[in-house]
Amino acid sequence: MKVVESGNIRIGSGEPPVLFAGPCVVESKDLAFRTADHIRKTAEKHGFRVVYKSSYKKANRSSVKSFASMGTDESLAILQAVKKEFGLQILTDIHTEQEASVAAEVADILQIPAFLCRQTDLLLAAGETGKVVNIKKGQFLAPQEMQYAAEKVESTGNKRVLLCERGTTFGYGNLVVDMRGLEIMRNLGYPVVMDCTHSVQLPGTAGGKSGGQPEFIFAIARAAAAVGVDAFFMETHPDPARALSDSTTQLEMARLDSLLRQIRVISDAVRSVGVMD
Repeated sequence: MKVVESGNIRIGSGEPPVLFAGPCVVESKDLAFRTADHIRKTAEKHGFRVVYKSSYKKANRSSVKSFASMGTDESLAILQAVKKEFGLQILTDIHTEQEASVAAEVADILQIPAFLCRQTDLLLAAGETGKVVNIKKGQFLAPQEMQYAAEKVESTGNKRVLLCERGTTFGYGNLVVDMRGLEIMRNLGYPVVMDCTHSVQLPGTAGGKSGGQPEFIFAIARAAAAVGVDAFFMETHPDPARALSDSTTQLEMARLDSLLRQIRVISDAVRSVGVMD
């Protein structure tokens, strides 16, 4: 498996696991700074390299009435401020080809939402920025099919690709995580990320928005750590019930310390016995 480098962070091939964490969407500068400070300190405590994750725009909300963004310029300015103040790299979503170059002015990692993982023009635009591209596996897609999404990015000359699991559609209004998919995607030759929070969604079950089962975040994260994933993605908020997006799936920030402690122990054990070879 290749190692993907983003600045001084190395992801894959048995390197220590990396954390992608932050609120679902940029809500305010104050929230961004509070969460960035807490996440950085907690991650450092448990030996994780960390990338701050927050969307500057949510273009795939269930309802047109749902909060989508503070505005592109203001949200990206806040992410740039987080980057400068806390020395953190930034991961954010893009939804159109036009967004790729705009987001790349701030972000170190561009994320392709699961619903859009087959959109050729979007993947090409992301690849052409030269940034690391984290492609989320569509809820409708078999893990081996992610090879073709990755190849679209690589066709631009950009080989810095990550593949991310976030659950598979299981009937109506439910997702399941097939842990075999993590191994299948790893065997394609790319570092693998586990999205521990979106994978507990109950899509479309909360009247115009998604429901969720956050009580299973820990179990999914521990299981992924036992497989030996290269990075953990998790959205976290001081008060998830009041979050402007994904209020039913974000991890309460006060619980981050406990979760990172558990998955670090498991990840280290997996690497120590050579499972990553």
